[in-house]
Formats: sequence, structure tokens, C-alpha cells
Amino acid sequence: MQFHEIINAKYSQDSYSPMMQKDAFPVNDSFQAYLRHYERDVEIPILYTDLANYSYADSLKDKKGKWTHWENAVYEPEQNETLKKALIETYIILKNRSIRALGKNFDIKQIDFCEYGNSIPFRIKIIDKDKDQYDFFYVKLADASRIYGLELEHLLTHNPINFLSHQNTLIEEHIVGIPGDLFLQQEMQLTSKDKIAVAKAFVQFNESCFARLLGDMRSYNFVVNPIAINGHIEYRMRAIDFDQQCYEGRKNYYLPQFYKENIDFVEMVLQNLTAAEIEETQQIEFNSMAARIIMYRQQLMQLVNTIIKDDISENYKINTLRNELNEHFETTRFSKCKTMGSIVKQQLKQVLQKHLLVMGGKLA
Repeated sequence: MQFHEIINAKYSQDSYSPMMQKDAFPVNDSFQAYLRHYERDVEIPILYTDLANYSYADSLKDKKGKWTHWENAVYEPEQNETLKKALIETYIILKNRSIRALGKNFDIKQIDFCEYGNSIPFRIKIIDKDKDQYDFFYVKLADASRIYGLELEHLLTHNPINFLSHQNTLIEEHIVGIPGDLFLQQEMQLTSKDKIAVAKAFVQFNESCFARLLGDMRSYNFVVNPIAINGHIEYRMRAIDFDQQCYEGRKNYYLPQFYKENIDFVEMVLQNLTAAEIEETQQIEFNSMAARIIMYRQQLMQLVNTIIKDDISENYKINTLRNELNEHFETTRFSKCKTMGSIVKQQLKQVLQKHLLVMGGKLA
């Protein structure tokens, strides 16, 4: 995808906005077997339904005094103590720590609830009392398409992520970074070198999302991380919302460059990178993803073959997406795809196969 083709997205009358709500898809037996094999589905001491029975909730404001979508959930004292113990144990399992050794060092400071969004999350604020440090994690309703997105993120990017799925419950760690929309508010403070680095990070993020069909990456659904490497700052972007993994039918939903919310990032690319630099940056990302496919080939093939057999979208969306991808790549290879999972597999082959072949690998 060439960036010069979409500068008018800022003024487009077409709305590239996925549905704000979608149905949650259950984790089927095949996917559950995969998650158990790779220790994603393990026994945990708390389920989503345990948190849902709160007494009342207080609306919360942000640091600037504006009302948010979050509410503080308040429980009866005895129930609160039981939940705290279970949440601490769950956090330690998530972080792969010893419950017996470290459980006494934590406390739950706050449980917040958000009705906005598909996963209807509870946000848990936990403190390490020895270090006086806070962390967060999330308890959400399990949704197969979201979990597929988390696992593809883990396998195909340099962003390992901890999560657990058990019965109707999804446990996710907090992903650290500056939300993209907040990062843009600091744009005036960026040097010319910073802007070049951010532009390259956005190009790589754009290609990564498109290759694996992760949608709805508007600026508030991903974070930016400045990283010091050899005396200079590089930037990386990573997704924090996986609800729209291969669900919607429009090709442009899977390209962050098309969202109006991201136009400032797009303009940063156009103003700071030449066409040759954009192409070079794209190839770096493709090579990186291809290398990870080779590294995790067996596990990735098990995951993709599971997605192929799963029902995680609607027929008309599948038909629309395969037609648009056929047109985009000037091919008919997507025509045989009957499910979103088969489209994901064909998309990975379409984007990355030649890079895999150069490295001596192949996506079957």
C-alpha cells in the first residue's frame, strides 16, 4: 500500500469505522485444546462472573477532571476480601510467579468496570507492597476472535504478551505505552530525528496489522513506546485492543493509515520519509514477520489451522473481504476462502511468502 494514495482520507466521505459492538464468539473445543497445550488455558481462582455482582459503582474522572467510561465497582466487605485474594492469585499466575512465595506482598487497590467496548472489562489495580509499585491487569469476557488476535500478536510481532483464557473469562496483562492519541499531543516536542523514527514505526505497524488482519487500529487503540538504543531513541507501536481481529469485511479496516484518527501519523510519514525509505521500512517489517513465522512455524500452523475451522465473523463480511483483497492484490487466490481464518492464512501467504522463501521457509 502506497501512502500517497490515502492522504485524502482526512477529507473522505467514506467512514472507515468498524462496528463499536460485536457479538462475542465462544472458544470452541479445538481452540480450547490449542490454548491448553500452550498453557494459555489453565485453572484460575476467579471468573468474570465473580466480579459482575458488585453492590454499586461510582463514575470516574480522568486526571483533567473529565468523565470517563470507567466506574469504580464497590463490593460488600466480605465479598471484597474474597475477590482480592482470588485476584492476587490470578495476577501471580499471569505473571508466572510463585503464589506461595509472593502472594502476601500484593494488595488490590481498586476494581474498575467499563461498559464501553466489546469485552466489557474489569480493570484491576494491584500494588507490590515491598516495592511500592502499581500495576494493572484486566478481567474480560472471553471472545475467540480477540484471543486469536492476542496469540497472533504474540507469535508474529516482537511484543510478547501474557494472557490467560478459562471458561468465559479472559485475563490480560496491562500493555505499557503512551496511547497514540495522547502521543500526538506531544508532537510539537519531537525533533526531526524523532519524527523520522515515529514515521518509520507507523509504517511498520501499518504493515504488521494488514498482514495479520488486525482491525480498528485507531490512535487510541495502540500505544507508542520510545526506546533508547545505542544512544538514540527509536519508537515502536503496538496494539492494545484485539476485538477486531479478522472480523470486519472492508480491507481498509485493517490498514491504520486509513483512519481519520491517524491522519497526523500519516502526514508525519509523508513529510519525513521518501518513497524509497517507506519501501525499505516496509520490507524490514515483512522480513521480521517472516523470521518469526519460521521461528514459531509449528505453533503458528496449529493456530491458523484452528482459525480456519472457526466461525468468528459473518458470511457477508467474509465475501466482502475476500473480494476486496482479490482486487487489491490483483489475484483470485482469496476466492476459495470460506472462513475468516482461511482469509488470514491466505493473507499471510500473499504478503510474506516471498520473504519466507528467501529465508528458506514456507507457509503451507
